[in-house]
This record gives sequence, C-alpha cells and structure tokens, in this order.
Amino acid sequence: MKKKLVFLIAAMLILTMGFITGCGNDEETADDGSWKYIEDNGELIVGLDDTFAPMGFRDKNDKLVGFDIDLANAVGEELGIKVSFKPIDWDAKEMELESKTIDCIWNGMSATEERQESMSLSKKYLNNKIVIMTMKEDINVASVDDLKDLKIGTQADSAALETMQANESFDSFKDNITEYKSYDTAMLDMKAGRIDCVVIDQVLGNYKSAKGKDKLFTSDFDFGDDYYAIGFRKGETTLTNKVNDALQTLIDNGTAAKISEKWFGKDIVILEDYE
Repeated sequence: MKKKLVFLIAAMLILTMGFITGCGNDEETADDGSWKYIEDNGELIVGLDDTFAPMGFRDKNDKLVGFDIDLANAVGEELGIKVSFKPIDWDAKEMELESKTIDCIWNGMSATEERQESMSLSKKYLNNKIVIMTMKEDINVASVDDLKDLKIGTQADSAALETMQANESFDSFKDNITEYKSYDTAMLDMKAGRIDCVVIDQVLGNYKSAKGKDKLFTSDFDFGDDYYAIGFRKGETTLTNKVNDALQTLIDNGTAAKISEKWFGKDIVILEDYE
C-alpha cells in the first residue's frame, strides 16, 4: 500500500513539474522579443508621411506636429520609452518596416484587410471615412456613377485608392484617376483645374478646409468607414499589445480625449478589435 502511495505521489510530482515547465515554455514562446528590442534600443522609431495633416505634418516653423504625434508621445510616456519620428516614402513603408529602419507605421494608416494579413496591427484607434471633396460647390458626387464623368485625384498607395479599387464600379472610372505623391500636390492640381475632385481621408480633408485658404466641399457620396491602426512587423504581438494597453490607459485617464479635442474639436478616439 505504501509503495503504491509513494508511486502516486511521485507521479503527481512529475506531472506537476511537467505542467510548470510547460507553462514556462508557453510564456517564453509567447514573448517574441519585440518589446525587449525596443527597450534595448532605448526608443520606438515611428515611420510617417510628414505631409499628412492633421495626423503628422510640419508647421510653419518646420516642427513636426499632429494628432498622431501627440498620441504617440503620450504612449511613449506611458511606456517609459522615448519616441522618435522618421519621415519615410509612404510607397516604401512596408520595406522600411521590414528592414527595421522604423519600428512601426503610425500616421493615419488604414487597417485594410491586406495590412491585417501583412502586419501586426494595433486595435482600431480612430474611425475615418473616405470622402470626395471639390473646390466647386456645384460639383457634387451623388452616387458612384457620377465619377465616370469626373477627373479624380488621390494619393498613391493610399487607403483612398485601395477603397476605390475595391468598389464594384471601379472599372467605370479607373481611367479618370491620377495618382499623386501627396495630397498637397493633388490639391494644387485641383486648384489649377487639372482635376475635378480629390478622394481623400475625411480627417485630412476637413482639416485642410478649415485651416487652408481654399474652402473644400464634401460630396454626398462617400466610400464608407476607414479605421486607422498602428502597423508593426508581422509577428511582433508583444510590442503591439504593449501599445494597445497604453492606448487603453490614455483613454481611461482622459489624455486621449484631450488630444482628440485639440485637433478635431471633439473626442473621436476608439479602441476596437477586428471582427
């Protein structure tokens, strides 16, 4: 009887040690080292297009400012890490990320299905729309069918372009689209009369209309919701989760709302999972 009891106790100890060891391995596997990489480097390098107002852009003194700049700095303070900003060619953002010249893309980047597959995305932190804006009040796009008769401008490799390409009527107006390096260039061409309208992020269009010299008119038709997220390297979930947690803290303590009100006049910050 004693031998059986000793055997049972020994077996339980082996199973317990195996369970503890197994749990330790799971935790070790779950930690992909992405946060340690940031800690070791002493900074989080944010890649951005520094012409995308009001998310990240240069003011009249060439200082980098914007909603995403303020939010990223607040996240850095919460995490106890320095945040640096590196302007990049938006067309090459994925290459910059993979080559580790930057640690994340944080600049009003849309959480497209393709990016959900190719990157580790933060939770959705802002809801935007892809809208059509003109400089002439008499040009109003009431439906997607109206676009076949208009000259359209947008930024290359943008969410606006991707959203248009995904539209079922894209073939009817695709030949009318001109792609630009920046929305600023597209706006200049619209002002010169070379294009009729610009397909653009609502937050940017509204900001330019409010702060710029030229009033912009928003058409009745839009291409729907466009959620913003922060893009990290594929598989870097530890770093992604750290930033998500910091964002939630900033929402809970009211810091995110203050930053939003500063740039948009109201609190439009969210933190939502993907469906």
